[in-house]
Amino acid sequence: MTPIVLIPGLVCTAELFGPQLPALWTRGPVTVASHVGGDSMAAIAEDILANAPPRFALAGLSMGGYIAFEILRRAPERVERLALLDTSARPDTPEQTEKRRGLLSRLDSEAFEAVIEPVLRGLPAPAHREDEALFQTNLRMAQAVGVDGFRRQVRAIIGRADSRPDLSSISIPTLVLVGDQDALTPPDIAREMAEAIPNARLSIIPDSGHVSTLEQPDAVTAALLEWLDA
Repeated sequence: MTPIVLIPGLVCTAELFGPQLPALWTRGPVTVASHVGGDSMAAIAEDILANAPPRFALAGLSMGGYIAFEILRRAPERVERLALLDTSARPDTPEQTEKRRGLLSRLDSEAFEAVIEPVLRGLPAPAHREDEALFQTNLRMAQAVGVDGFRRQVRAIIGRADSRPDLSSISIPTLVLVGDQDALTPPDIAREMAEAIPNARLSIIPDSGHVSTLEQPDAVTAALLEWLDA
């Protein structure tokens, strides 16, 4: 049984993978990595590697995918399988960086919840944006990460590398998964990765936005199990 390391997204905790954990544990011991301590991808990746099993299957959602690419650059021999969920291999555009810096600037004068709530509201597919239970889950995770953790994570995201040049060298079984209505990292971005990674499998989840593990938990769980069993 292969150990499994999961990396959540920005202002997310282990709760992001809550629906998947019981099934994943049938395939191997699961660790949900902490990614709140460093303010660079390098620092976060090194911390995760220091606490991870010698070899493992690696899955990351959104920011977790950015970190997964950094882990692959640093210790490719330790990663047996890779799952990239609702993420991108591209670096930030200038416009994205400007928007992120704007959020950080607002934190100097506004409450964290006031800054983060519109961000969280825009993550799911339009049909799920009025789902109060889903919003409360996302808000609860953000509050657990906290304002200082959010600042560190945003700085790490801004400074991340362009991972597209590394895609063709990925030779392990890889799943690229995305919600069909993901506005942040849309299906075209996922398709770009899947076409560049040799023998990668692309899974587009219907009726889902950027938080696919919570919006369509059964479909995501099935895709992850198939990835682990392949």
